[in-house]
Amino acid sequence: MVIGERPVVEEPRLAIRRQSSSLWSRRSFLVAFLPVLAAVLTGVTVLAVSGNILLPFERVVTLEGKMASKRDFFEDEEVQRLLMKHHIRVHITSSGSRDVAIGDISSYDFVFPSGQPAGDLITSQRAAKNQYVKVHRPFVSPIVLATYREYAETLQDEGIATAQRSSVQNQPLYYVLDMGKFLESIHQETRWEKIGIQNHGITNANRIVAQSPDVCGSNSAGTYLALVAFTRHGKGDEVPDSDQEADDRAREIKPLLEQGLPAADVFRTYISPEGKGIAPVVVAYEHQYLSYQVQYRAESKKLDSERVLLYPASQFVTQPQFIALNRDGDRLGELITRDPELRQRAMELGFRILDPTGEVAGDQLARFLQQRHIPVPSMAGDNTRSSMPRLRFLERMISIVGDCPAAETEAGRPE
Repeated sequence: MVIGERPVVEEPRLAIRRQSSSLWSRRSFLVAFLPVLAAVLTGVTVLAVSGNILLPFERVVTLEGKMASKRDFFEDEEVQRLLMKHHIRVHITSSGSRDVAIGDISSYDFVFPSGQPAGDLITSQRAAKNQYVKVHRPFVSPIVLATYREYAETLQDEGIATAQRSSVQNQPLYYVLDMGKFLESIHQETRWEKIGIQNHGITNANRIVAQSPDVCGSNSAGTYLALVAFTRHGKGDEVPDSDQEADDRAREIKPLLEQGLPAADVFRTYISPEGKGIAPVVVAYEHQYLSYQVQYRAESKKLDSERVLLYPASQFVTQPQFIALNRDGDRLGELITRDPELRQRAMELGFRILDPTGEVAGDQLARFLQQRHIPVPSMAGDNTRSSMPRLRFLERMISIVGDCPAAETEAGRPE
């Protein structure tokens, strides 16, 4: 620039280049967003692998069920995950099997009593009222007496129990119980100290007895009652076939039965540290014990050799029944009966899964236990087996032994 005759020179300017604010924004956004993106991708991957990727966009149906010991199946996290793949969530109300049968079930989608007598009571009542009912039989679990090694060995010393041939020889987990001799010991009010429990390091002056849940509410207790009645009467006339005979047998065996703990608490008491002192012999289901041993081995890398099972030499065939009360319940029943993954998981939880004919499906449970290094109990043998008494007569016996009202068995009146 020139002003007059004299050029004017502008002062030099220092140019400072500022970093774009948009660049910083992009960097801040990435720093904040990348962890979230990673978490989302991880979640998507997990959902994809589990088969649940569409679940957020699918309607999940919550089904209400009522049952006793079979709640172990539905409360299992893996079972819950598998059911979610089919958009089903299950909410369980715990109740003894007989309580399920005689209580109000109108608000439920399904019930799962642990044995055929309670199941028959429900199906006959609903059929009489022309209400929806459909039965599925996915798996079974026999009645056993759970005890501790010292007590089993004491019974073995007396010739009341013998180790199963399939058991580990040095520390067997499974014994066959001579029910006749066992019940005679109870009848004679024999005490543990009299048959030498102290020789196995325990002091116990109490009477020999098997603790069962309340017979008025529990299928396991009702089944054990029938087993006791059958054994005490002898094999010539297996089950009562008249009201009078049922009443007489109930009065005869009532002193042989010890009840008290709720059904849900019996096995929990057994596996607790205090169990040996509270109830050294309890009525339970086989699957509870096998599932416990599998979990114990997985966590500790060894067996719980202190706790063992007594298998009664005579057994009743118990048939748990999944009873659908509407079409949603029926869909669930079909799944747990036929879906390969759910059947596999039931077996892993200690149940003996059934094939379509209602027979135990091969030796899957035996193979599973062998893979987990759990001794396999005898799955078959020469045990005496019998059908349960007719529902009418069983109900009369339960009423007398448990001092509770007999359930109505047909169309609101006794069978």
